[in-house]
Amino acid sequence: MTNDIILQAKGLKKYYGKGETMVRALDGVDLAIQRGKFTAIIGTSGSGKSTLLNMLGGLDTPTEGSIQVGGTDLTQLTGEQATIFRRKKIGFVFQNYNLIPVLTVWENIVFPLALDGQKPDRAFIMEVVRLLGLERKLDSLPGNLSGGQQQRVAIARALASKPAILLADEPTGNLDSKTSEDVIALLKTTSQTFHQTIVMITHNPEIAQLADRVVRIEDGKILAS
Repeated sequence: MTNDIILQAKGLKKYYGKGETMVRALDGVDLAIQRGKFTAIIGTSGSGKSTLLNMLGGLDTPTEGSIQVGGTDLTQLTGEQATIFRRKKIGFVFQNYNLIPVLTVWENIVFPLALDGQKPDRAFIMEVVRLLGLERKLDSLPGNLSGGQQQRVAIARALASKPAILLADEPTGNLDSKTSEDVIALLKTTSQTFHQTIVMITHNPEIAQLADRVVRIEDGKILAS
């Protein structure tokens, strides 16, 4: 793995079932992600993009192949080692935000750090908060925020631990088109400001075009990038 490649998948396969009913969710994927770049993975429903993102984030294990993040092979880690590695090195932004409703915005942002026994870098987190326009919402509960604001909180939470890579799973899936564009623009800005590596999956070609690079997946295979 060269210095400018932070994430690399080789010969990645994920098969479900056997014989004639076997589903090849991923069927020999090779993918290299450059450090500090914003990459969009696009594909239709059932193309394998969500399975690929889960593999890249160590949330699922492949049938065959390897995944390296910053030189660490995720497929060689135990379950507990993978959990610790994810918390320290990988940030996740989900379509459904996954905020804790009884915690304030600030508490939601720093919660994963508390789980890992880390002390928040308040200056850095406030820089992220200002960039995302959340300064006046830190004491609010998620239920009092718009969808776009909740997604911004989810992005801030994912960035708070300064992960090596940020994985975004259809981050605009529940947002209207204007808010979607705003959220993607913010992701792109955070990528540039904090030299953050971002991999996002989406089914929306217009959203994907805002990334630095677009990778297309169909039937479990990479078609173009």
